[in-house]
Amino acid sequence: MATIGTVYTLSIQPKYNHPQLVPCNFCRTISISCSSFGVLSQFSRPQGQVSVSVAFNPSGNYDLSLYDDENDTQNVPPPMPPTEGRFEVVLDNDTIRKLDLSPFHTATNIVSSPDITNPKEYLERTIGFSINYTRDDQYDPRELSEFPDIRLWFVRLDAAYPFLPVLLDWRAGELARYAAMLVPHQMSARMGVVFNPEALELFVMKKVFIVYSWLKKHDIVIARNKTKDMARMLGFGIGDELFDLIDEHSSASS
Repeated sequence: MATIGTVYTLSIQPKYNHPQLVPCNFCRTISISCSSFGVLSQFSRPQGQVSVSVAFNPSGNYDLSLYDDENDTQNVPPPMPPTEGRFEVVLDNDTIRKLDLSPFHTATNIVSSPDITNPKEYLERTIGFSINYTRDDQYDPRELSEFPDIRLWFVRLDAAYPFLPVLLDWRAGELARYAAMLVPHQMSARMGVVFNPEALELFVMKKVFIVYSWLKKHDIVIARNKTKDMARMLGFGIGDELFDLIDEHSSASS
């Protein structure tokens, strides 16, 4: 049995501010078999969707109660500023619409190969994005993650560098925003981003497989813990049983 649990609720407030962590009063950690991804299947789904349990905590403190009042956010820590010295990728309308990845290459020096010479440097400095996007209509109310051309740019980036989520500036909200670019969601005035739960599950599990293997390939000794932390930032607790299975079958196939 592999353990996958949902933990907290993510709130990205309107105008694409930093995500804030809100205690979730309906979430429970549950165990499921490796052949099933029904993490949220036990919850009621009005109109076919639930407010998905997603975690982002800019303070890095996970000792939060799951049973507090959902609307009580007075103890929510303030958003963290970008990590000092991080690799900053600056995007504008032109590069986005041309699907031009050169701003990423220039900022990070990660050009064409997924084999990074010194991955520890990227894990320590992290990567962030500044999206200088000018709307055609200044009154367009959509968030950045709702613009198809911006999302398509991130789809291309993710296809080229599928391990990228583990290198992002998590505490400044980059992982949450990155997920919003790639996972179907709706915007709620009260809750912010509301992900499609099944889509988010599949996204997280795919990244767990990719990131864990990539970290191990580069001899990162904390590969398991780092992958767990990444999943937990998006609301999923991953048990050691899953990593044991990956290691077992990786050894068998090598």
